[in-house]
Amino acid sequence: MPDLGKYADAVLSAYAVSIVLLVAIVALSLWRGRKVRAEMENVERRSGRDG
Repeated sequence: MPDLGKYADAVLSAYAVSIVLLVAIVALSLWRGRKVRAEMENVERRSGRDG
């Protein structure tokens, strides 16, 4: 790891916040995708898939 000197705290905390936000975005996207897929399957089931 490179020597960051007096900026180490700022740089490392920025990395930590970025990683947490990326994980949260991915998790929310997966959760929302599952929810939408379940809703779509429910609508298709109710419509009878007649086209």
